[in-house]
Amino acid sequence: MLCPVAQDLFKALADPTRRLVLDELVERDGQTLFELCTRLIAKHGLELSRQAISQHLAVLEAADLVRTRREGRYKFHHLNTEPLEHLLARWLRPEPPGDAP
Repeated sequence: MLCPVAQDLFKALADPTRRLVLDELVERDGQTLFELCTRLIAKHGLELSRQAISQHLAVLEAADLVRTRREGRYKFHHLNTEPLEHLLARWLRPEPPGDAP
């Protein structure tokens, strides 16, 4: 059975819209909700409301794939790859037998 952190990660990555949001943050990190919505409409033709994108961002934040910072009235979204790195390390560099807890 997967640990809750891995389950949150796979849930977040399962949705194609959330993967597009991550792609946009890879291309240009530190975007506001308005900027993300604009880019998703212009580049991908997604006609989702700001509320819908906010909900996708909340799932990505719960999986710790997106972190936010506030500056005045603006909220900037940043990609965090650490959860992916930890998950990949689990399979790419497995612990030798006897070292596991």
